[in-house]
Amino acid sequence: MNTHKQSVEGRADESRPDITFTDSEVDTSDFGLTDLPGLIALWFLAAIVFLQFFTRYVLNDSLAWTEEIARYILILVAFLGAISVTRKGTHIFLEFFYRYLSPSAGKWLAVLMELCSTLFYGYLTWLAVELAQKTRTKMASVEIPKSLLYWGVAVSLAAMTVFSIYWLVRKMRQSPEDVLRELEEHSLHDVTN
Repeated sequence: MNTHKQSVEGRADESRPDITFTDSEVDTSDFGLTDLPGLIALWFLAAIVFLQFFTRYVLNDSLAWTEEIARYILILVAFLGAISVTRKGTHIFLEFFYRYLSPSAGKWLAVLMELCSTLFYGYLTWLAVELAQKTRTKMASVEIPKSLLYWGVAVSLAAMTVFSIYWLVRKMRQSPEDVLRELEEHSLHDVTN
């Protein structure tokens, strides 16, 4: 019985006292002006969801319009946030194949993928503009045209197209080694942060 107590006490003494839980400093050096609409939309969404929660569970009389507006603002948050990711060139991708290709083949694969992204964003921009032009209905709970949402999505997709063109031109001008090094840095940055 005594030995059991000693082994339990012994394990407690072997714990690591040097573990500290501190927050690292937030790095805002890569925050740009184009990131601001997404941040504003995110805070607006947080305020609406809080208002929805407060009126429903605290006042026991929910506001009908908060559900629909929150849904549409969430769509805008997704598209405006995608602008930030496209601007930084940090969309998710599978870097597995780049590791096993020659530098020149890796570069042209990266250029081909960026070209596909650019064409995809451009086509979606065109479709979003068409949809915004054809939409004549208003939201169910608030007298706001639904086309405003589609115009917001179209502007977001157009910005993503412009940034994707930038990355396409940049990758075409870089040496194969620089393209692969940059891809490696992006994937390692995601792991370390």
